[in-house]
Amino acid sequence: MIASLYKFKQIYLIFIIGALLTACGRNKKIDVSNIPIDVKIERFDHDFDGLRTKPMAQQAAFLQKKYGDFYRDYTSQILEAGSIKDTGYFSVLRSVFKGQAYVDLKHDVDALYPGELTKQETELTDAFRRIKYYYPQKKLPKVYAYFSGFKAQTSIGDGYFGIGLDLFLGADSRFYPALTEVFPRYISRRFTPDNITPRVIEGLAREDMFPEPDADKTLLSKMIYAGKILYFMDQILPDVPDTIKIGYTTKQEKWCKEHRSVIWAYLLDQSLLYETDYQKIQTYTNEAPFTPQLGEHNESAPRLGIWTGWQIVKEYMEKRPDVTLQKLMENSDAQKILNDSKYRPRDDQ
Repeated sequence: MIASLYKFKQIYLIFIIGALLTACGRNKKIDVSNIPIDVKIERFDHDFDGLRTKPMAQQAAFLQKKYGDFYRDYTSQILEAGSIKDTGYFSVLRSVFKGQAYVDLKHDVDALYPGELTKQETELTDAFRRIKYYYPQKKLPKVYAYFSGFKAQTSIGDGYFGIGLDLFLGADSRFYPALTEVFPRYISRRFTPDNITPRVIEGLAREDMFPEPDADKTLLSKMIYAGKILYFMDQILPDVPDTIKIGYTTKQEKWCKEHRSVIWAYLLDQSLLYETDYQKIQTYTNEAPFTPQLGEHNESAPRLGIWTGWQIVKEYMEKRPDVTLQKLMENSDAQKILNDSKYRPRDDQ
C-alpha cells in the first residue's frame, strides 16, 4: 500500500510539473526565426498607376497575370468598373485617373508609404511564421497594398489579403474629417500604420481561419468567440499592445481594468449573457465612443462584452494548461469555457 501511495504521489507530481511547464511555455515567446516564410507586400497601387502612365491594354494584361483574382475583384468590387473580360471598364479607369481625388490620394499615400512596406513586411513575416508554428498546414495568402477609395481597410479573397493604405494614413489625415458619417473620429483615430499588421491578422482569423458560427446568437457566445480571436492575436502578435489589438485608448483600457467587477456584475444583473436580441447585444459588441449604461460623463469604454470575453478566455487558458491554442480555437462551447474559467473579476486585478 505504501508503494502504491508513493507511485500515486509520483505520478501526481509529474502531472503538476508538466502542467507548470506547459503554462510557462505558453507565456514564453516562442522562436520562429527558422520557419521559412518571408512576407512581401506587393504594391498593387503602384502597378495600378501604370494603367495611367503606360498603354492601358498592355498594363491591364500585366495586372491580370500578376494579381489574378485580386485584380478581377478590385476592378469589379472596389472600383465597380465592371468585368475585366472586355475593355469596357477602361473608360471608368480613365475617369478615375483624371479626377483630382485620385491625384490627392496618391500624393498622400506615396508621401507616407513611398516604397516597400519594410516595417509591415517584417511584422507580418513574424506573425505568419507564428501562424505556421501553430498551424503547419495552413496556406497563407499573398499580401497586396491598394487604394480602396475609403471603402475597405482590408479585404480577403482566394489566396490573397489586401491592405487599403488609404485607411491607414494616420489619425490626422486631411481626408478623414470629410468621412465622419462613415468613419467617426473614434474609429478613424486608429487608421495608423501601427494598425496594419494587427488588422491583417484579425482579418485572417475572423474571415478565413475561424469564421464565427451562424449558431452563435447569444451575447455570451459572441463574447467568447471574440475573446478567442483576441487571444489568438495575443499568441501571434506578442509584441503588439492590447490597446491596439482591441482598439482602445490607454484611458479606456485603464477604465476597464478599474471597473472589471462592475462590468461583470452589470452583465449578470441585467441577464445579458443569454440575450439574443441583436439591438441589445450590439451595445456591448459594436464600435462606439462609450457604453451609455456604464460609467459617468461618457468615460466608459465601448465593446465591453468583447473585452470581458477576452478576459474570460485568458482566465480559462491560465486555469487549463492542458489546452493548446488549437484546442481553444476548436472549442465552440462558450458556456463550458465560462464555467471552467471560474471568472470572478476584481477591480484593477
